[in-house]
Amino acid sequence: MPLGKAQGSIQKCLSNNLNSSSLFLRLNLIMKLNASASGVFPIAPTPFFDDGRIDSDSIDRLADFYVECGATGLTVLGQMGEAPKLTHAESVAITAQFIRKTPQRPVVVGVTSPGFASMKALAQEVMGLGAAGVMIAPPNTLRTDEQVITYYQQATKAIGEDIPIVVQDYPLSFSVQISPKVIRTLVQEIPAIQMLKHEDWPGLEKISTLRSFEADGSMRRLAILCGNGGLFLDFEMSRGADGSNTGYCFPDMLCDVVRLQKAGQRDEAHDLFDAHLPLLRYEQQPGAGMAVRKYVLFKRGLLKSDAQRAPGGQLNASARQEVDYLLSRLAKKDPRANVQ
Repeated sequence: MPLGKAQGSIQKCLSNNLNSSSLFLRLNLIMKLNASASGVFPIAPTPFFDDGRIDSDSIDRLADFYVECGATGLTVLGQMGEAPKLTHAESVAITAQFIRKTPQRPVVVGVTSPGFASMKALAQEVMGLGAAGVMIAPPNTLRTDEQVITYYQQATKAIGEDIPIVVQDYPLSFSVQISPKVIRTLVQEIPAIQMLKHEDWPGLEKISTLRSFEADGSMRRLAILCGNGGLFLDFEMSRGADGSNTGYCFPDMLCDVVRLQKAGQRDEAHDLFDAHLPLLRYEQQPGAGMAVRKYVLFKRGLLKSDAQRAPGGQLNASARQEVDYLLSRLAKKDPRANVQ
């Protein structure tokens, strides 16, 4: 980072009452994302009060919890972070607070935007604050391979070719199909791409194919961390994924599963994962998933409220009873779920 730009970022952070020692530590480390990324990068929700204001105290609690449970990194302003509901200033402030609270963890920031001007503004500002990289999802207007490749080439040029990029591959949400061959082309032609957030479904064969490209030398190393609420993490790891990049309400379980898989303790990893499957499935419901996630994080004492900023709601009484029932059953096998 150029000295002048770094000094400008420092001044801006100080004016926002950030901890200057944490800021200087992060700037000195130059913690940029690279293709060796692995482990668990939880997708942090944005905590709100019932009236829609941002709950800064809960941001601190979440950040501390992620570090304590073994997360190797963090992603903020993701799809489950309700990013489209935030102003630019709020997005920067939330990012800055997470960066300050996790000075030894790489923080990736979602900067997906309808236009490159706003994407560039947010990307360059958060990188100036010490972010490790940015995550970009394709717009749902892309239909051909050439359009996908051109889009990421243009996005890279717009934000700055020195900013590490995470490609979010989530066709179920964005309606854009990115084949393994297109991903290989993107990786080979755009040096800034360091990580794939893999959320295709079904997607196990895609992971195997991408790792085969690396093995035959036709594609450079790419970090692959998986989303989809963690629903397929048990086998994604054995197919060659480097870890998890999702927001399931028990990120500590995700950390344990990744750790056990890497240690070769496959049965133990599956036993723990299987115990969480009913809640994982329930949280995966389209439209209701964020409400479930926030409700459980609220019950775990990490959020003061399970509110979403409008448009968005909370679980009704019947859904809360169902989640409580799932938690009570899970607690018999994982005491972390004993939050009644």
